[in-house]
Amino acid sequence: MADHQADELEQALRRAVRGDVSFDTASRALMTMDASNYRRVPDGVVAPRDADDVAAVLAVCRERGVPVVARGAGTSIAGQATGLGVVLDFTRHMRGIVSLDPERRTAVVQPGVILDDLRTAAGAHGLTFGPDPSTHSRCTLGGMIGNNSCGSHSVAWGTTADNVHELDVLTYGGERVRAAQGLHDLPARLRDGIRSLAGHHLALLRTGFPELPRRISGYALDELLPEKNADLARALTGSEGTLGVVTEATVRLVEAPGARALAVLGYPDESAAAEAAHTLLPYGPLTVEGMAADLVAGASGLPKGGAWLFVEVGGATREEALSRAQGVARAAAEATTGHTVVADPAGQRALWRVREDASGTATRMPDGSEAWPGWEDCAVPPPRLGAYLRDFRALMAQHGLRGTPYGHFGDGCIHVRIDFDLLTEPGIRIFRAFSSDLADLVVAHGGSLSGEHGDGLARAELLPRVYGDEMVGLFSRFKDLWDPEGGLNPGVLARPQRLDQNLRFDPLPRRPVDVEFGYPHDKGDFSAAVRRCVGVAKCRNESVSGSGVMCPSYRVTGEEKHSTRGRARLLHEMLAGEVVQDGWRSEEVRDALDLCLSCKGCRSDCPVEVDMATYKAEFLHHHYEGRVRPAAHYSMGWLPVWLRAASLLRAAPAANALAGVPALAALAKRMGGIAPERDIPELAREPFTRWWREHARTVPRAGNDARTVVLWPDTFTNHLSPSVGRSAVAVLEAAGLRVVVPPGPVCCGLTWVSTGQLDRARAVMRRTLDVMAPALDAGLPVVGLEPSCTAALRTDLPELLGADPRAARLAESVSTFAQALEEYAPDWRPPKVDRPVVGQTHCHQHAVLGDAAERRLRERAGLTGALSGGCCGLAGNFGFEDGHYDVSVACAEEQLLPSVRAADPGTEILADGYSCRTQLHQLAGRRARHLAEVLADRLLGG
Repeated sequence: MADHQADELEQALRRAVRGDVSFDTASRALMTMDASNYRRVPDGVVAPRDADDVAAVLAVCRERGVPVVARGAGTSIAGQATGLGVVLDFTRHMRGIVSLDPERRTAVVQPGVILDDLRTAAGAHGLTFGPDPSTHSRCTLGGMIGNNSCGSHSVAWGTTADNVHELDVLTYGGERVRAAQGLHDLPARLRDGIRSLAGHHLALLRTGFPELPRRISGYALDELLPEKNADLARALTGSEGTLGVVTEATVRLVEAPGARALAVLGYPDESAAAEAAHTLLPYGPLTVEGMAADLVAGASGLPKGGAWLFVEVGGATREEALSRAQGVARAAAEATTGHTVVADPAGQRALWRVREDASGTATRMPDGSEAWPGWEDCAVPPPRLGAYLRDFRALMAQHGLRGTPYGHFGDGCIHVRIDFDLLTEPGIRIFRAFSSDLADLVVAHGGSLSGEHGDGLARAELLPRVYGDEMVGLFSRFKDLWDPEGGLNPGVLARPQRLDQNLRFDPLPRRPVDVEFGYPHDKGDFSAAVRRCVGVAKCRNESVSGSGVMCPSYRVTGEEKHSTRGRARLLHEMLAGEVVQDGWRSEEVRDALDLCLSCKGCRSDCPVEVDMATYKAEFLHHHYEGRVRPAAHYSMGWLPVWLRAASLLRAAPAANALAGVPALAALAKRMGGIAPERDIPELAREPFTRWWREHARTVPRAGNDARTVVLWPDTFTNHLSPSVGRSAVAVLEAAGLRVVVPPGPVCCGLTWVSTGQLDRARAVMRRTLDVMAPALDAGLPVVGLEPSCTAALRTDLPELLGADPRAARLAESVSTFAQALEEYAPDWRPPKVDRPVVGQTHCHQHAVLGDAAERRLRERAGLTGALSGGCCGLAGNFGFEDGHYDVSVACAEEQLLPSVRAADPGTEILADGYSCRTQLHQLAGRRARHLAEVLADRLLGG
């Protein structure tokens, strides 16, 4: 669309609707992709407030011949949530539960309501919505209706179509339709056209669809048969937004079992598991899911085997559910290699998390190669699943492809990501040839091209292979009946585009981009790193999941551009250069990354380990290269230099005094780009390293047989909280370890990394390696106290200095305080503190270092209770930067501050990170301590 036409369309929409109209570069870039291989660039995005807004959008677009695409969370895997023209984003405003009737077991919902929100509301009445895709924490009911989604429990509760009662729909032509059973409420044009279509093709509609539980492909025209009372709601479910736009839905709810138990059954291989799955259906399971060892290698809690079935059963009580699960295990025992029965809800959640993350983890092969959807969810009759899988594996081998099948074995539906080469013409030819051959294979086994995710752009071209030309002709007639102008999601289902068109990789650079970090897991290719984000959108979870972190800024703002996926999409479009045209100078990318806390939560919580903190540092380096930076980059990016200078000049007392003068503090904060709401932290009068030099002279040295460890004097411990360092020395020495401190100044370079000053970071790191060389040569372990610095040594340093072998050696030698005690003083018993704790695990600890050793140490010391998930919101320089204060506070208010306020008197507040302790002090007036301080205090009789 020409610029003047887009401008006119935008203005017309702004006049017509009350919702949000966005035609800016960033908004368009965020909507180019879903979770598929496909990409289409829209002209603009509208977030309607109600059905009248939707009608107004359709009217404006209809007058100008502009297509419209309805979109939920954008987790579709076949490309149907991408589109040209105007995208309707229902996740912002039209996301309410209009009503819920527990007696009738129905709910009336808007299309943007998140599935888990509906399940939570229904759960208050002992009910649930049966279909539950693995994206249940962020997918929307409108998207589920569009795709006819299923999820793992469809063996018990069916597909979305089985659970839809009525739909309120707007056609592109502006007609308002109530779709239910029967045609009497329809406009005459639609009523007569549907009766004619169905009435003249009764035999074809009765015999032309395969019989299987997961037949999602094509339009469900068989639902129009008279013996089904022309169930129009079911016929429209799964139409992928090509016939009408759903503005409200009445859905059925089912009774949720009072308790659930999980039987995990091991089998020698995938085929054995697949062949056994349908034999378990007579036992009334809620779900039968299958996975093989190549997908879940290393997962804990699984019985012996090369493949597994997860069989969940329900019961009125935990005992009944457990008994039923044990019965399933006994019935399957002859064919299994072992089994585990789990009734504990936490244990079940941990195992299900392996399955739910599979749509992301499957995007990387064991050797790191990329794998893609496209043939994500074919389905066959369950008794044929074993034979189909053997043929499927053989077909992949024939084409030189690899993949890791998993999925809904009880329903005969298989998910798989395949290592297609979608970047080169030969690879795309193989993709197309394989797709054609696989369609024939699916048909030979009596199956459906889609068993859950719809046809979209990925499979619709091949629908004639399944249904024949006559039936596909009826699909086109049905489309034309509802949408004669072809304005709704064109190119999908009816008259589809080729499956190798619109591939998201087409505009990406074919040569690696010149970058600073090594990206070792992506072979040094920044484009490949960005491609890690496949769009499953776990980062769009609106509440912290367990001990997770990702993505704190999205949970605060609710804006796609502040999610990990949104930022990855903008980086993708920056590399593509079509929508975002300014490359590294892009203000759209800069603004989206501005609220990234660099918490690294995505590095562990994202199923494909997107590392947005690293991408942000990379971007900032190039964005400001040769230009003046924000003041905060100089004040806080160079913080180690300023603090060391203050120490050398013995200027801490004077600096603290000046910071206590409001006018001077305000001036300093304004000049340094620091949020005016923040207090300037107090400098230590005696840095840790100065104390250490005196301590080393006066304390007897440990015996020669004592293990020597190097205590890392990070900037925050050294200059801002030296009591942490002193306490760590006391504990490590009490544990029988000999402590040494580097002879010269060392720094992990984190503050320069987080502000994108990577040349300076690299110089600092090289100097650090020079100082640490003797310790590295001696093979001494290094103990970090500040999680962010320790994580930087473990990841940022080797990824910036990959050519220096000393960098990898230092990274390998680093451990946390608790890890060091556990490994190098395993027989030492910590003092008993016997006190409850609250606080927060540092984000970098969670994402990079792990906190298992810390949890075990707390348990041994009698420190009871779990620490909060999420992020404290300060995150190094982030919460101090001007403009970030409100987001920083909102992050802290999510879990950390409420847990501290609710704690009983005498509860120990733990926070190993300086940022977390500072946030608690400044926002709650509470003093938190490092674990080393708590233990040292008890050692000294406190």
